[in-house]
Amino acid sequence: MYRPIRFVPDDTKIPFMRYSRAGFIGSVIAILVAIALFLSLGLNYGIDFQGGTLIEIRTEQPANLGDLRSRLSSLGLGDFELQEFGAPTDVLIRLKTAEGGEEMQQQQIAEVRQALGEDIDYRRIEVVGPKVSGELTRDGVIAVVLSMIAVLIYIWFRFEWQFSVGTIASLLHDVFVTIGVLTILRYEFNLASIAALLTIVGYSLNDTVVVFDRIRENLRKYKQMSLSDLIDLSLNQTLPRTLMTSVSTLLALFALYFFGGEVLRSFTFTMIFGIFIGTYSSIFISAPVLIYFGARIGQPAGPHKAEADAEQSPAAP
Repeated sequence: MYRPIRFVPDDTKIPFMRYSRAGFIGSVIAILVAIALFLSLGLNYGIDFQGGTLIEIRTEQPANLGDLRSRLSSLGLGDFELQEFGAPTDVLIRLKTAEGGEEMQQQQIAEVRQALGEDIDYRRIEVVGPKVSGELTRDGVIAVVLSMIAVLIYIWFRFEWQFSVGTIASLLHDVFVTIGVLTILRYEFNLASIAALLTIVGYSLNDTVVVFDRIRENLRKYKQMSLSDLIDLSLNQTLPRTLMTSVSTLLALFALYFFGGEVLRSFTFTMIFGIFIGTYSSIFISAPVLIYFGARIGQPAGPHKAEADAEQSPAAP
């Protein structure tokens, strides 16, 4: 007989709100630590935001970084970075933006090619000027901020203002903590990382809206139940869907992380961590905010509010 796979048993009764205060305090501490790390260490910005030249090479034998560094130092190119990644034969070379514009950068690339010799496979060469990198930085910040504002407006109209505050608190938590982890691990932060952050915002929003929809339904159905018990009930009812979505998404992301190559490593790690933190925040951040900001038990929210008010109002004689 066919039996569906269940990650969570039916009718769970996990008292999430009993641990919400500890989770909330832990999240506030994590956000403060993430901000402190960002201000003190900063992100490991990729060429998209720093500008300069990125050269990806592959050697025939395992790369000798000391020899490569010695050859490049003799060119007088200023500060540069060498990073071994993936296979022992793969190396990334980062050169800072050269004074003199694109012509000077092309000259730098030619000098590097000449210094490294003929036995090198040049797999990728990217050049980004300082003006372009500045525009990309500005546009990336604007994209994240505008997405937050759009979410705030959407949730406010669909539900009530308490739900909107809970959603924004959850999304800010996800973004700040993810940036803090990227700062610690020194993963390269580039345009793909911005795309990952926006995807995390969308994923966390979707999960939060599913939970809020169930809370809204239960607010009308269980008018005598305490708000904390009602939120626990709603979270347990949506838990199988939440975990099934997270697990299926993580299976694809882990495959990309281990087999997608170094170019996708930063993006997929950001997504993987974002799925974990987004699932956590929809339970321990967005839902408890409804209690702290006084969502009213028995009061319908969102588009059902006008309908309920009409039902409760006395008929005209």
